[in-house]
Amino acid sequence: MILDRIALFLVIIGAVNWGSIGLFRFDIVAWIFGGQGDIVSRIIYTLVAISGIWLISLFFREREVASAIE
Repeated sequence: MILDRIALFLVIIGAVNWGSIGLFRFDIVAWIFGGQGDIVSRIIYTLVAISGIWLISLFFREREVASAIE
């Protein structure tokens, strides 16, 4: 599902950003988009949060088993 991939991509961006904050006290998103209070940064933070919430649904979905021989 394309929405799952977009959400995963955004969560990875969030994870890298949190890692840089934790290790180096450097907020990559804020640096790129002009500060934590800038509207673009806040939109990205919100999209990352929504993506994380969306990916919680992966715990409750049945796995699709791909057959090697069809």
